[in-house]
Amino acid sequence: MDISTIDSNGKTNSVAYDSFTFSGGEEHVRFTPADFQNIKTVKVHARLNHSSSLIQLMIAMDALKRIIHKDVAIELTIPYFPYARQDRVCVEGEALGAAVIANFINNLRFDKVTIWDAHSDVSPALLDNVTNVAQVDILKEHAALSQEIEDGELMLVSPDAGAAKKTLKIAEAFEGKAALINAQKIRDVKTGKILNTEVSGDVYRKKLLIVDDICDGGRTFIELAKVLKSKGASEVSLFVTHGIFSKGFEVFEGLIDKIYTTDSFQAASNINNTSKTQLSIIEIKG
Repeated sequence: MDISTIDSNGKTNSVAYDSFTFSGGEEHVRFTPADFQNIKTVKVHARLNHSSSLIQLMIAMDALKRIIHKDVAIELTIPYFPYARQDRVCVEGEALGAAVIANFINNLRFDKVTIWDAHSDVSPALLDNVTNVAQVDILKEHAALSQEIEDGELMLVSPDAGAAKKTLKIAEAFEGKAALINAQKIRDVKTGKILNTEVSGDVYRKKLLIVDDICDGGRTFIELAKVLKSKGASEVSLFVTHGIFSKGFEVFEGLIDKIYTTDSFQAASNINNTSKTQLSIIEIKG
């Protein structure tokens, strides 16, 4: 969690704080009150990729609100919105996880909340004072990749129906200079297993860019890449805003040639790629 302040002159200062976890599992955060004198805004940038990070954020906000003036705005940036994939109840007895986390954030009463490329329209709709940074704006932060799309060198591939709308927006943002094809996967909702992947469109000798918001273990993209390579694609790349990569990068070798992602889920310095797949990380501030 990174915290900074903006004073009345518009100057931004980074704020240090003490934090640790007690032996019983409780999170502790302590600020120096002097760091928050004569300020207008407090900015909090947090990666909520573990349950303890949620508790740390809650404790930090209580500590902050005890030492700052009531007119000071507190703004939160959480690039990866946790539980965003739990935006509906697929099986009776499950929780609506996105709503649980949105309620948690709303109860902390931030003046502004910024998230990157929400998984669906559900999360932004549930959050108060939210700004959702569009995927295409994040992709454009990578100049070389943007230029390839601009030049029509890459064909965009939507991996499933859920990603189709976002992929279409990217194609439209580049004024249709990149062709677009859609894939369809059939998945068992109880087991999560992909039963089949179908691709409509000619990909023979084409350079392809699969676009989606989240990559966890990567099974969706691995199965899709198998089909694309079998149909003669010359190169298959992947752009995902939120890279979890829980199975590592070796699982993509021989199938996906290049991966583009951001530092939303974890810091770039913590992402370890020992595979032959080329990895490019977009580091976005704010």
